[in-house]
Amino acid sequence: MVAENALRLPREAVSINLLVGQRLESVRLGHAIVLSFSGGRQVVIESLVHLSGPGGRAEVQPGENPSDVLATLLGEVVQVARAHHTGELHVAFGSGSRLSVDVDPDFESWAVTGPDGLHIVCLARGELAFWGDARTSARR
Repeated sequence: MVAENALRLPREAVSINLLVGQRLESVRLGHAIVLSFSGGRQVVIESLVHLSGPGGRAEVQPGENPSDVLATLLGEVVQVARAHHTGELHVAFGSGSRLSVDVDPDFESWAVTGPDGLHIVCLARGELAFWGDARTSARR
């Protein structure tokens, strides 16, 4: 299936180093939310997103008419990016804004892609799968 060639790590919190220090350059809204960062990195979100920061709190659900509140993060630089041991993605930006992505019990919730074919996917129920050099891009 989709993860047969992937490295699967035990359920522990994982730092996603390939996002740290990268600037959010674009936000594409739709059935999947795509956050494009400097250096060719992307986060693809297919689950509920929570945003909190100086401007308050908001939720964004991918779909036909998602909120454009994530555009307030344009130009922000990632300070911390982690996958919680249960699979939720947490990203903290320089302004103090924080983004978190829920886990779906039945479907993939989010994915992070980077240069050289690196791909991290949150599978159903929060299991993480890695393609590419997971040792240098994600740390426990």
